[in-house]
Amino acid sequence: MATLKQMLDDTRKRVRSLEPRASELEAAARAAAPAPAWSAALAGSDVAVIAEVKRRSPSAGAIAPDLDPGCLAADYERGGARAVSVLTEEVHFGGSLGDLEEVRGAVALPVLCKGFIVAPIQLYEAKAAGASAVLLIVRALEDARLAELSQAALELGLGRLVEVHGAGELERALALQPESVGVNSRDLDTFTVDLATIEATLREVPSGVVAVAESGLGCREDIVRVADWGADAVLVGTVLARAPDPGRAVSDLTGVERRRRDG
Repeated sequence: MATLKQMLDDTRKRVRSLEPRASELEAAARAAAPAPAWSAALAGSDVAVIAEVKRRSPSAGAIAPDLDPGCLAADYERGGARAVSVLTEEVHFGGSLGDLEEVRGAVALPVLCKGFIVAPIQLYEAKAAGASAVLLIVRALEDARLAELSQAALELGLGRLVEVHGAGELERALALQPESVGVNSRDLDTFTVDLATIEATLREVPSGVVAVAESGLGCREDIVRVADWGADAVLVGTVLARAPDPGRAVSDLTGVERRRRDG
């Protein structure tokens, strides 16, 4: 199984191949039409479901390799998803910016570009493809680069889902004043998932920031559990992408009441 370092190394190779197109991609990003607002979609009194378009993963292997991104996203929208996440990493997850473009054309929901963002040129790609927001992984970035990418995303009008793995990374994320923080129950060293590990961190996310529970969520009982810990939203991938009726699978997760956090 590939390590986080290997995935980041592969991403940096791809970024280097894009450098000759930097001006072209930046111009396309600046000219892109405004996308649906990320933060507004995640507001409300119930836990928002962010449903993911996911072909495969290093830990689960093939999930839905032949999926139709636009059709799947439309099913998610009909089921009550409030946003769609699209895995765009090619080598290890089988995704692409093309998947994101298809989703953008199929739904009126905000679309999250979920990959390993390590350089501003990837933000240009995401914006040009129609993304409303991007994932920034604290563990993958040094503070200076994290701040640079966060500011560049803001300047492009992209929302930021800043992902942390444990309370030790939350302070770094909050320094960016993000709209949303993702708390991931997947250990990025071993790729094992333990939902209980995110409770303390979810409870520490300030009330003015959308707290998103990520990974290990497979049923309504899981949504209720993380809601009790303070999750405002959940990002659910594998179980939805594999479902015979994705719209119904999303619907089964919606309508869970949010709980107030103290922060």
